[in-house]
Amino acid sequence: MTATSTATPSAEPLTTRAPSGSSGGGRGVLPRTALTAIAPAVWGTTYVVTTELLPPGHPMFAALLRALPAGLIALAVTRTLPRGSWWGKAAVLGVLNIGLFLPLLFTAAERLPGGVAGTLAAAQPMIVAVLAVVVLRQRLSGRRLLWGLVGVLGVGLVVIGPSAALDAAGVAAGLGGAATMALGVTLTKRWGRPEGVSPLALTGWQLTSGGLFLLPLTFLFEGAPPAIDGRAALGYLWLGLIGGLLTYALWFQGITSLPVTGVAVLGLLSPLVAAVLGAVVLDQTLGPVQLVGFALALASIVAGQLPDRRPAPARS
Repeated sequence: MTATSTATPSAEPLTTRAPSGSSGGGRGVLPRTALTAIAPAVWGTTYVVTTELLPPGHPMFAALLRALPAGLIALAVTRTLPRGSWWGKAAVLGVLNIGLFLPLLFTAAERLPGGVAGTLAAAQPMIVAVLAVVVLRQRLSGRRLLWGLVGVLGVGLVVIGPSAALDAAGVAAGLGGAATMALGVTLTKRWGRPEGVSPLALTGWQLTSGGLFLLPLTFLFEGAPPAIDGRAALGYLWLGLIGGLLTYALWFQGITSLPVTGVAVLGLLSPLVAAVLGAVVLDQTLGPVQLVGFALALASIVAGQLPDRRPAPARS
């Protein structure tokens, strides 16, 4: 593998042209948003795959297999390595977006009902709205915070049943995962992508660094890997190739070319898809309350794509 030759050795590689908080122009925003939305929609299958196909009790091993093989494949395909400060940036983003987020996600999925885990994850847009003020120097948007709260309420109505049980470690994992991913999303927007580096290469850097971070921790905390039968192999392949390599490339491309708060609210699609799969695959029912929740969550997603009335001040 060779390092990319497009960046100037004497200067920091340029990032994408779209500034933080902008959509990169009005033309083509809808197609880019639709492509980005594929990622959280596919991630909504994680709950069903984890509970129905994967061996229980190994969330870190599931996260490792989702990240490291896909990252190595991306590096082999793109043959592009980071340069300069991007070694450190890729490591930080990989730990936040992959190395910490994925095991917390799988832990929440195992210890909590899918609805509770999904509702905790739905808090991410509100965290991103706050982090955008600190990290991106954007104006705090009360409208986005309000619609974020509406989204959490909508997801809660869809996926939390009356018999939902709460587990302290599961709740901590769910909230920690939302905060970790929110910080990773915000820093990805701030740092952008080096000029001439493809979204697949950036994805490969993060999946690989996150997987390498997970490698020793997985064997330290979980010991020997579980036995993998045909069902588990199918689940790991789906999570690694489709739920990892493909979707993260679409996700990071969306972050660098669309407003970060709009991208974050697309994450609400994940618990909604999980609820639909629960109804289709697990024979769970969706009553009137769930339908109202669907409407609220979808309204929050649409509202999150609308620009603020006043543009945020440019970051120096």
